[in-house]
Amino acid sequence: MKQNILTFFKGMAMGAADVVPGVSGGTIAFITGIYDTLLESIRRVNPSLFSKWRKEGFSAVWTHVNGTFLVSLLSGILTAILTLAKAVSYALTEHPVVIWAFFFGLIVASAIHMIKQVERWAMGEIALAIGGAIFAYGITVASPITLEFSMLTVFIAGSIAICAMILPGISGSFILLLLGMYAPVLDAVKSLNLPILALFALGCLVGILSFSHVLSWLLNNYRSLTIAFLTGLLIGALGKVWPWKEAISFRINSSGEKVPLVEKVLSPSAFEAATGQPSQLMIAVVMMIVGFGIVIGLEKVSEKLAD
Repeated sequence: MKQNILTFFKGMAMGAADVVPGVSGGTIAFITGIYDTLLESIRRVNPSLFSKWRKEGFSAVWTHVNGTFLVSLLSGILTAILTLAKAVSYALTEHPVVIWAFFFGLIVASAIHMIKQVERWAMGEIALAIGGAIFAYGITVASPITLEFSMLTVFIAGSIAICAMILPGISGSFILLLLGMYAPVLDAVKSLNLPILALFALGCLVGILSFSHVLSWLLNNYRSLTIAFLTGLLIGALGKVWPWKEAISFRINSSGEKVPLVEKVLSPSAFEAATGQPSQLMIAVVMMIVGFGIVIGLEKVSEKLAD
């Protein structure tokens, strides 16, 4: 029961991260020590379960897929999304520098944690880390494209976005924005367009089941190289959560408001000059330290539980 409660709170932390565009729940899964367990549990969900069910019963299937872990984690994720979404959205609108500073500190500490997980830093690991950083940064500054809305593109968008959500450093919601599918999917949610939602969910299911096999295989066979690449993704995403930015393009959100989509990174002083707003440098530094400290605390707690 104690382990299930802890998994629930880890899920809440993942859900809170997924609420923020540009922050991935996969990052939280990694630093809380459940990334491998999550991938392996998802990987075990495949058609062979039907045969196992017929031969050994539901209990064997539940144990095989680590059902209690998945339910506890998903419950935490959904609880966080339902309870924190409005609060986080409000904070990002009213106090963006403070909130982004917190997540910047969190991701810096997460990147350090992942760097320590790499067994050795040879040329291959260094090259993949640099490649991952360039790839992730390129995504954060990419100009949005507009896919033609169709059944196929809804399915594809779901499969791509869900893969991004389990990668440290890449936000699934931001991928939907870049594909031009964020608004159509959100409209389908608001209008309860069940055929579109079902197709999107099917894309998510196919994407995560397929990608979890690939990622799990890579971690099992090329762990050092894979973690080096994932570390690069996390480092490359730092530009997205840098507190001082100037918007250079916008999108319309679900409330009809114009909000930033692509932003340019600025220094605190340049931010004040460009926007006429205070940089809030001191409180931002404090929030960076708080975010950094939370990750270190989660790391220590996970290590103690592992012992």
